[in-house]
Amino acid sequence: MALEINIDGRSAQVTELKRDGNLVTIQVDDEVYELDALKVGEGIYSMIYKGKSYNIEMIESASPRHYTVNSFHNSYEVEVIDAQTRYRISRSKGDSGDAGNTIVSPMPGKVVKIPVKVGDPVAIGQTLIIVSAMKMESEFKAKITGFVKSIHVAEGDTIDANKVLVVVEEETRVD
Repeated sequence: MALEINIDGRSAQVTELKRDGNLVTIQVDDEVYELDALKVGEGIYSMIYKGKSYNIEMIESASPRHYTVNSFHNSYEVEVIDAQTRYRISRSKGDSGDAGNTIVSPMPGKVVKIPVKVGDPVAIGQTLIIVSAMKMESEFKAKITGFVKSIHVAEGDTIDANKVLVVVEEETRVD
């Protein structure tokens, strides 16, 4: 499983390629590393790389997936961005009001239910579509009052990230 790791503002893609007991082969961006890694205590790890020993201490911060990582000489602020964190970030960005009339899938998943159809009137906060991703069901709600302009998926469809699901046309008043 690939993870994105942010270390003091630098981003790296980290993938575990192989594990055999304490021997771990990882890829960091384009470089491959073979480590002997052992957890020796709560948040304390001993690693051997190219014959040199390193002791690492990981201290959880108040925010999820954020750590202070201390070695003998340095201290780093680290954030682990896995699929669940990416999903949470994309969902919170969706709440900002951007493109309030378009529901877009933040990650791959499966359409569970679409309780509206094209032409239906919708109110702010009304559920437009329910998607299952990462064993969680998420309801996507209307951010504007209007009418369902188009639905780009069907119940049971498997969807990719960033796929447009439902578009709502804003209600216009005629006086």
